[in-house]
Amino acid sequence: MFKSLGNSTCTDSACCCLRCRSQVGAEDQVVDAQWRIGCDGCLEANKTCTCNNIVGSDGTAKDLKDVQKANSSFLHAVVNMIGMLIGLGQLSTPYALETGGWASAFLLVGLGIVCAYSSHLLGKCLNYYPKSKNYPDIGYQAFGRQGKIIAATFIYMEIFMALVSYTISLHDNLNIVFLGTKINLAWPNLSTSQLLTVIAVLVALPSLWLRDLSSISFLSTAGILMSLLIFLSVAWTAVFGGIKVNHTIPVLQIRNMPTVSGLYMFSFAGHIVFPNIQAGMKDPTKFTKVSIVSFTLVTVLYTSLAFMGAKMFGPHVNAQITLSLPRNLIVTHIALWATVLTPMTKYALEFAPFAMQLEHCLPDSMKSRTKMIIRGGVGSFLLLLILALALSVPYFAYVLSLTGSLVSVGICIIFPCAFYMKIFWGQLSKPALILNSLLIAIGFLMGVYGTISSMNYLIGSMQRGL
Repeated sequence: MFKSLGNSTCTDSACCCLRCRSQVGAEDQVVDAQWRIGCDGCLEANKTCTCNNIVGSDGTAKDLKDVQKANSSFLHAVVNMIGMLIGLGQLSTPYALETGGWASAFLLVGLGIVCAYSSHLLGKCLNYYPKSKNYPDIGYQAFGRQGKIIAATFIYMEIFMALVSYTISLHDNLNIVFLGTKINLAWPNLSTSQLLTVIAVLVALPSLWLRDLSSISFLSTAGILMSLLIFLSVAWTAVFGGIKVNHTIPVLQIRNMPTVSGLYMFSFAGHIVFPNIQAGMKDPTKFTKVSIVSFTLVTVLYTSLAFMGAKMFGPHVNAQITLSLPRNLIVTHIALWATVLTPMTKYALEFAPFAMQLEHCLPDSMKSRTKMIIRGGVGSFLLLLILALALSVPYFAYVLSLTGSLVSVGICIIFPCAFYMKIFWGQLSKPALILNSLLIAIGFLMGVYGTISSMNYLIGSMQRGL
């Protein structure tokens, strides 16, 4: 990203070269201002700029790669990728394993391998078009404007549906954390757990108004720590919690596999930020190794957690493993609070991509304060809408499975393979064409059957709840 110049910012995703240069006048006295030069042509807004160089404050031309903040080490990149992968999905892995049978663990591992491969494909696409900065940019390079629009649409859908799932999880765990608490209000007609969820969301709401995301960057680290606390709590309970880890897990329940595949798929959803991780690496050529290490560690964690939870609680395991832990243990309260705090760390971070795009679409002449009000107002409205949906459809497993089947499978499998095939069409070997075509077909079938199955379960649950 370019540095802010006055009240206007030139972004990589929508840059007209002449307009960028005109943003800095002699009277501005901006010492470290930088702008692109050497354009092949100045493009309209919302198109990718084809500039190759920039001019620094010393007046010399520099290659764009030399000024990018690519200072992330291999270890740092691994931590960032794991932080994007591990999260809400881990809560449902024991339930998914019990529902699908222990043989479904092969599907879990297989999806981990496929998603690691698809992240490798995204890296190759970025290397082929170094000017691409994010996931929609790769869609643009592959299929033009339509590809970028479709990719962006799926990204926003995944963010929205994931936040609904986070809020459902918040509601369910708050209900246990404050078990026995009664809040009686004449209006509105909400249960205690629903009122507590409303309060928690309202507490997190002001973070959506912050324009400087660096001030909330610590939330990302907090989310990783919460996820690790949940895993360690389950592991401690399995070893020292006094529970017999002897339940028999069914071999395979094929009728449940479409729903289970959606749950597993959501657990590996994180591809929308992988291009940013690669762009920030000191040595982007190691991105594939980063993917292999990250997906290996996360898959081992998911598989271990799945078997621990399923063996501990068998058919009685909850869709969120934290709700199955014995309530008399201290580690249970730690896990519950970690699960409660996780959504509250996610709202501002998950909303950030949409907020940045919204602010970019506003006129440059608009005052910064007005942009902040519009951005915060729209964010607040969306979060309240998410809250209403979560309280109306409190079925965690089915919403999570629907998200994985309807959206995540496209972002994590179908699109990366399609982008790669389109960009490298003339260079691919026959086995590579067959492999990627097969993955697209499998992803499509998983998406269709998983969406239908999840929708049927969700509608059935809503009808029974009426």
